[in-house]
Amino acid sequence: MSRSHGCMRALGSGLQNDYRVTAWANTGDLTRLRCLHGWQPKAEMITTMREDLGTLTPDAGKCGRANGKDTMARPRYQDGSLFIRGKRTKVWVARWREDVIREDGTLNRTQRTVVLGSINELSRREARSLLQKRVSEINQGRHRARPIMTLEKFARDHWQASALLALKPSSASYYNFQLDKHVLPVLGPYRLCDVSRPVVQQFLLERKRKGYSSSTVHGIRTTLGKVLQAAVEYGYLEINPARAIQIGEREPKKERKFFSPAQVRTLLTNLIEPCHTIVVVAVLTGMRIGEILALRWKRLDFLRGTIEVAETFSNGRFGTPKTRSSRRVVPMSSSFQDALATHKLGCERTRPEDLVFCTTKGTPLSPKNLYNRVLAPTCDRVGLPRISWHSFRHTNATLLGEVGESVKTAQSLLGHSDLETTLNTYMHAIPDSQRRAVERVAGVLFPDVPKFSPDSKETGRVN
Repeated sequence: MSRSHGCMRALGSGLQNDYRVTAWANTGDLTRLRCLHGWQPKAEMITTMREDLGTLTPDAGKCGRANGKDTMARPRYQDGSLFIRGKRTKVWVARWREDVIREDGTLNRTQRTVVLGSINELSRREARSLLQKRVSEINQGRHRARPIMTLEKFARDHWQASALLALKPSSASYYNFQLDKHVLPVLGPYRLCDVSRPVVQQFLLERKRKGYSSSTVHGIRTTLGKVLQAAVEYGYLEINPARAIQIGEREPKKERKFFSPAQVRTLLTNLIEPCHTIVVVAVLTGMRIGEILALRWKRLDFLRGTIEVAETFSNGRFGTPKTRSSRRVVPMSSSFQDALATHKLGCERTRPEDLVFCTTKGTPLSPKNLYNRVLAPTCDRVGLPRISWHSFRHTNATLLGEVGESVKTAQSLLGHSDLETTLNTYMHAIPDSQRRAVERVAGVLFPDVPKFSPDSKETGRVN
């Protein structure tokens, strides 16, 4: 092949141009290839370049990492780093990487920095040992990812939504009040992973130092414990840091008032309808006021003489009974059936779905209005102490014990979940019954105790 002046320079630049124009081979531009300074490329060279670049161009678009990701994966094994920070007060600082749980529930690898202590207190070997303890859990796969979500965000976005579904409206309202009033203003900005047992204990101790009663502190701990338990169930925490924290004994509850049989008769004589029949139902069955006001005619079986408790009315809405044990069937006495039959004769709405006690429009009665407008004024007028609607439930439990019924029977009629509540909270001792009990015991021990007059006593001398 003859080469003209400047052939080597033309060859170098020509090869570069040949590679550039080969990409246009599909358009046919390579067929009109011309060389500089008269250099004529061989046909074999052009064909080889076309074949090589024909496979190189598609393969270049397939390049990437073996794991299919755009970035290189950081090795999971790590030693961490240890360094000194500070000018006047120098401290050991450890730094490593660990997994955290984002607010959306996904994992993220982040860098964490912790101050281990002063260089005057820790040697380099001791500081390195502390760092290795923290890093070894991550390297061995025993480290649990820590959530970065705050307690307030979890309570608002996750717990409250589930609580509204699972809890009764009154219970949900109570827990929300405790959260807004006490828990979230202090612990809300904390990350879930930072709410440890010492933090919870210090928080409750501060509430007690501010003068809150043990009952209030106990309610705060219960509310916080329910939120943190939900975080455990969601997988954000391993354990509940509020569980089993001792608050101390709560103040004894005030003794619940109850009426004696004579007081009940006096009250019923002076009450007007429908409050008169409502008190009769409360005293004879022990039903809660919400259960009485939600009672429908279809729940009354006059043939069998029973009442089915399957609904309750509270805070302006209907719902299910308080607990599973509260769903029950209560028997009716003959006199009780007569009282309900008389009440039914004076009602305009007696269809199966109608309420037994309702307004002229068929809506439920308000327990507060009944108490403030009828029950409390009547108690004041006849000289009886004011008692709440729930006190009639205590009256029923006490009368059941007075007539000799077992505690288990009283528990079933009242709808309690445990026997201790019935025995220790609802059953009270009537003073006359206590006196009769004392006399009976004395009669058993001393059936024939002689009576002495003052003059018949003999004085003796003890040697």
